[in-house]
Amino acid sequence: MARPRPNRDNGPRRSRPWRLGRALCCALLAPLLLAPLCVLALRWVEPPTSAFMLEARVEALRHGEHDYRTRYQWVALEAISPQAAIAVIASEDQQFPFHAGFDFKSIREAVRAHERGGKLRGASTISQQVAKNLFLWSGRSFVRKGLEAMFTVFIEALWPKERILEVYLNIAEFGRGVYGVQAAARVFFHKDAVRLNSAESALLAVVLPNPRLYRVDAPSRFVLAQRDWTLKQMANLGGPGYLSAIEPP
Repeated sequence: MARPRPNRDNGPRRSRPWRLGRALCCALLAPLLLAPLCVLALRWVEPPTSAFMLEARVEALRHGEHDYRTRYQWVALEAISPQAAIAVIASEDQQFPFHAGFDFKSIREAVRAHERGGKLRGASTISQQVAKNLFLWSGRSFVRKGLEAMFTVFIEALWPKERILEVYLNIAEFGRGVYGVQAAARVFFHKDAVRLNSAESALLAVVLPNPRLYRVDAPSRFVLAQRDWTLKQMANLGGPGYLSAIEPP
């Protein structure tokens, strides 16, 4: 007598919406799983470009600016003047050696100033700016801010502070198409980044919030005043000696 075959149709059949939902979850989780691997690799690999560089290139092509070119040259932190390193810390993120990616004190102060009627100002740390410039896009949205926070956590967990500062100095935009302190030093001062003095370094640092508005080659009174303020902050921090706080023991 033949053995009866099991009825395979008796089990629960998964609906098409369920399969689509599973595929969507996999599509969303894949980048989250790949993100830390990408961040870890860039601890040692020089980034050939950044998301902001690519976005600027696409923007230029979209507007028919065929003469646009990206000036970007990677150099090691040892080939960058310590004055340039301390200048960006003094201007952008004075707690950089000590926080874990987020300066909650500055965030609270920015929110309180906004509640008193002031303009909402940014309180992004150097680590957050690396996450944004390297991996994300410009503009403001909750999605982008969430991804920025995620990448910031990965960067702080997987990179030493020296590497974060090195990448920031190499991918920050200092002018239209000018990325990194080496390219900026060559374009604006006709010298290598290692030879930048304190005044030149402070001038480069103060244009970082908006290099399309604030110009190194044609500084406004506001930019010059910010340069002088940054020079005082550099001195108050102790100059390049402050960088010892980010050196590994």
